[in-house]
Amino acid sequence: MDEQLDGVTAVDREVALGDVRLHCVEAGLGPLVLLLHGMPQFWYAWRHQMPVLANAGFRVVAPDLRGFNLSSKPSGISAYRQDVVAEDVARLIPALGAERATVVGHDMGGEIAWPFAAAHPGLVERLVILDAPHPQRLAAALQTKAQRQRSSYMYFFQLPALPEWFLRRNNFAAYRKMFAADPVRPDAFTEKDIQRYVASWSVPGALTASINYYRAGMRTKSTAQLAPITVPVMVLWGEDDHFLPSDLAAPDPQLVPNCRVEIIQQCSHWIAEDQPERVNERLLAFLRT
Repeated sequence: MDEQLDGVTAVDREVALGDVRLHCVEAGLGPLVLLLHGMPQFWYAWRHQMPVLANAGFRVVAPDLRGFNLSSKPSGISAYRQDVVAEDVARLIPALGAERATVVGHDMGGEIAWPFAAAHPGLVERLVILDAPHPQRLAAALQTKAQRQRSSYMYFFQLPALPEWFLRRNNFAAYRKMFAADPVRPDAFTEKDIQRYVASWSVPGALTASINYYRAGMRTKSTAQLAPITVPVMVLWGEDDHFLPSDLAAPDPQLVPNCRVEIIQQCSHWIAEDQPERVNERLLAFLRT
């Protein structure tokens, strides 16, 4: 069903990528901008960005990553490795009829966007990362006690079945509490927004698939260094991110030499929904340079 986003019609579509089908929402005409959501979100995380970018002359496509919401949910943990999901992105761009795209990734979407951009430079026009450290920075940070404590959920998610039970109980009370309490802006998530998220978490298989991203990530650690990313990169980071502090924002300049980093004040991890106007302003400025 098509969506009305601030006066802009966003069209639902499915894109077949071999063994998976990705549900996507699309708006606008022009150069392609691909928006990759984080965990535990889905395409709806970009509801504030899509109409602004579409009105500015861009074709905006926000997929549900594999496993989330209405996209295919392959079985098994290995189906959710970052390199596997990055190949979904690599296949999606030509499937949409484009040669290149600006890729914007938040949280888990950002963790997919980094290796995708490193492996497929010919498909990337520009790269925008929101609150997702470069894999080398994250790996180093997880060697510290402080970051392991902040990322304790990643270790909890390694357990079988228990994380699903905990998150599902009382109608996803833990997730709903997080979205209500974590953002700096009090109305970042309305009751309508929360209900949209609850519906996406309730899709059969979606909860386990989303957790499998973390299970796969912890079980397939690689010490291999990603190739340098030479396209223009912008990193935006919420100053008040309780999960990933802003000192993780800047990647190694040898790996990402053409990078600008901006810290958004009074903003949580949920940056595109907590401070959408400031995020949109910076996105448009970066895309137009």
